[in-house]
Amino acid sequence: MSRILLPTPTVKQSRSDVVWDGSDPFSAGPLTDRFGRVHRDLRISVTDRCSLRCTYCMPAEGVAWLPKADMLTIDEIVEVARAACRLGITQVRLTGGEPLIRPDIVDIVERLSHLPTDTGTLRLSVTTNGLMLPGLIDDLKNAGLERINISLDTVNAGTYQKLTRRDRFARAVAGVEAARDSGLRPLKINAVAMRGVNDKELSDLVSFAIDHDAQMRFIEQMPLDGGHTWNRQKMLTADEILQELSTRFDLEPLDGRGSSPAQLYRIDGSDHTVGVIASVTRPFCGDCDRVRLTADGQLRNCLFARKEQDLRTILRDGELDENDRQMAIARVLRGAVAVKKPGHGIDEPGFIQPDRPMSAIGG
Repeated sequence: MSRILLPTPTVKQSRSDVVWDGSDPFSAGPLTDRFGRVHRDLRISVTDRCSLRCTYCMPAEGVAWLPKADMLTIDEIVEVARAACRLGITQVRLTGGEPLIRPDIVDIVERLSHLPTDTGTLRLSVTTNGLMLPGLIDDLKNAGLERINISLDTVNAGTYQKLTRRDRFARAVAGVEAARDSGLRPLKINAVAMRGVNDKELSDLVSFAIDHDAQMRFIEQMPLDGGHTWNRQKMLTADEILQELSTRFDLEPLDGRGSSPAQLYRIDGSDHTVGVIASVTRPFCGDCDRVRLTADGQLRNCLFARKEQDLRTILRDGELDENDRQMAIARVLRGAVAVKKPGHGIDEPGFIQPDRPMSAIGG
């Protein structure tokens, strides 16, 4: 089959007319940066801990977990989300680490699901390794969860054990099945495409996703590993992913990507699609609408940001009443978005990988 290339990403120019002027943060319009990007998506990491030890994410031993006292409480998470919703955030994705290992995760979903936004109530999704979904999916759905992303890099039990350093493949598949049976849609399965690891089973992953009424999404490996061993030359590129998939499927690129990180392709003329997230070779920064909150209360305006803004100190300042805290949180959010860079800069000579690995940032 013919080679299918990713569309060229858009690049936006800086605009002085959209920079926040420091006035009342709740009366300054949409949460917009100087490139005109309106921010609607907040990623909230609820823990840095995980039940797996994926080789591309963290070392097998010796992980320095955040002290529990430093992690945001449920009330603090909700307070940040409330301020964000007042600024135009309409959807939240809960991440980790593995978010479902947090004991109060159902309560977090329930509390967040009632927050009002300018388009209705807050839309909630979660990114999970799926291991705990069979026992939690009904409660999460009843609490207000709308969408699920499951991280699954292989459909081979041996490869799964080697990659995750855990013998839990059957539990992972059971999690996918529980998500499928829940009726929550769209259901997405994410896989980091890795040369010499899962590059020969990409099509099998697509077939697995189709069989479970899910959308498969392949992600280029990014420089966010705990050991800082990422090597671009060893990375499987989006073009290579598409070449491999095209040996089995006819892929038709779809328009209307918007702010989504995935470029979608129709599979064999059907209703099924596969996505490719080319963060490295085809960055989509020009349409980014996301900000991130770490489990210890630090705000990040980019996944690759080298600087963070502290919200935990505001949340725990006993001298501030609720209104003062909301105003202070909103000002930090406005300020962080105002100085957001045009892109992540992976291709720039001075690029430095963030100190935090992916597990401590939240996806």
